Amino acid sequence: MNRLIVGCLMIAVCAGCSSSDPAADSSSADGMAEYNGSYPINAIATVGMVADIVRNVGGDHVNVSQLMGAGVDPHLYKATRDDVLSIMDSDIVFYSGLMLEGKMADTFIRVGRSKPVYAVTELIDETDLLEPEEMEGHHDPHVWMDVSAWSKCVDAVAQSLGEFDPSHADDYAKNARAYQQQLTQLHAYGVKSIGSIPTGKRVLVTSHDAFNYFGRAYGLDVMGVQGISTESEAGLKRIVELVDMLVTRDVRAVFVESSVSRKSIESLLEGAAARDHSVVVGGELFSDAMGPAGTYEGTYIGMLDHNITLVTRALGGDAPAGGMQGKLTSHDISPAQ
Repeated sequence: MNRLIVGCLMIAVCAGCSSSDPAADSSSADGMAEYNGSYPINAIATVGMVADIVRNVGGDHVNVSQLMGAGVDPHLYKATRDDVLSIMDSDIVFYSGLMLEGKMADTFIRVGRSKPVYAVTELIDETDLLEPEEMEGHHDPHVWMDVSAWSKCVDAVAQSLGEFDPSHADDYAKNARAYQQQLTQLHAYGVKSIGSIPTGKRVLVTSHDAFNYFGRAYGLDVMGVQGISTESEAGLKRIVELVDMLVTRDVRAVFVESSVSRKSIESLLEGAAARDHSVVVGGELFSDAMGPAGTYEGTYIGMLDHNITLVTRALGGDAPAGGMQGKLTSHDISPAQ
């Protein structure tokens, strides 16, 4: 019987690979019964940024398992048999939404018929979301790049856990407020640090368009070689356009990403060199995945602290090598040459 259930869910996963139904980006847990099991509650989260919110808000009452680890691209991720078993055994499921985990969308809808499944981005007002032309009416899912916007997802998790486990709702609300205070400090650090980059140097070129919210929040002109999803290929025309921009605006540093191939950035370096324009890799940014588990960069705050500090120093701004809290361990947080 267990094999039959797993098989059915795996079919659902496959079906999700071809779905882009935006209905998957809202809570599918309406009418679910309140929790009456033992503690800690067993929660499943997709990406690290979501898992980190649930850990901070849930505290001792919730044990969080994360499906996608460091360096994993959620745009391309397909659920494994072990993932399906983990989801089946969980009490509650959290995912980012806005089609980030596009290949798992239908799976969450189906699982949501038997247990609470929540998209943490569901409480973000549409006016705070970006809608790129290439997304054809859908929103850019990389909201966590704007700390102030992502902070609203903390409210969604606190509300969801409070509804599921009312006996600890006050604890979840208290934990959420404490975590949001830390995020407020992080956002202020981003505004100050990146604001120190000389105005003409505030150009961020990355592997794919994961940093549009980052640019909006902190005043950077952001350009990606690939589109919003890493499934899109970088064409020769796009490479030529970006090389022209690098030369014209005298951009000297571009950035690779931990979860995306370096191939497209290497094409930019080669194209610039062919035009006698020197460009270096300013460092590796965290885009769709956080750093290794157990490290400071393996937390959401550490991830953004790393990105803010690295970009600031590589583009000629003023930020401490150790970041906001002096905890950064990455070797590539060095000033521009």
